[in-house]
This record gives sequence, structure tokens and C-alpha cells, in this order.
Amino acid sequence: MFNLKGKPKKRIKFPVNKHIFGGAYKIKKLQEQKAKKLGVSIKPSTLKNKKLDVFKDGKKIASIGGVRKSGEPYNDYATYIKSVGKKEADKKRKNYLSRHSKEPKTKNGKKTNSYYADKILW
Repeated sequence: MFNLKGKPKKRIKFPVNKHIFGGAYKIKKLQEQKAKKLGVSIKPSTLKNKKLDVFKDGKKIASIGGVRKSGEPYNDYATYIKSVGKKEADKKRKNYLSRHSKEPKTKNGKKTNSYYADKILW
């Protein structure tokens, strides 16, 4: 991939899950703001294959965001804004939400992990 000046684009190194390489996923400001609007708090996940744990009233209610077997987390909206800009990130967000639109957002009256991933990560 090349930028507009014909130079190769720099690859962005993402933080990896602390269980694999000793580093925790860095929570973005946008994600914190979205979580606050939902009335929940977020922390880096204690699970090796997830990015974030979601808490309500101090109780863990969900784990969201995937992490590859290599330990590199999958990108999300806030990451895309930083790496490719808002316009391209909006396209990625639209595609993600479309791809995951059939997943149930509530089950037995409770919000699902998919709901929190959509609202916090995308």
C-alpha cells in the first residue's frame, strides 16, 4: 500500500493482549465515552481472546472485541479513525454493522456481548 506521495504506508503496530506478549489493549478515549453513555465501564480483558471486559455496578457483564491467535487485536472504529481516517473508518463501521446485524442484541431481557461490541467498539 502506498500513500498519495507514492511512499509506502507505515504499518501500524497495535497493542497486544497481556496474556500473550505482556502488553494490555489500550482503551481509546472514544470507547470510554461510548461506555459512559451506556452507563457501563470498560477495562482490558482478562480473557486472552478478547480486548475488553464490560462492567456494570462493578460486575462483569460482557467480554467484547476479538484477538487473533497471534495476540494482535482485530481493528475497531477508533483504531481505524487513527490509521486510515474518519471517512474510511465510517465505511468499515457500516460494513461491520451490516455483517453483524442479524446477531441478537438481547437475550432473556439482557443485552448481549454483540450489543456492547456494536455500541462501544463501533
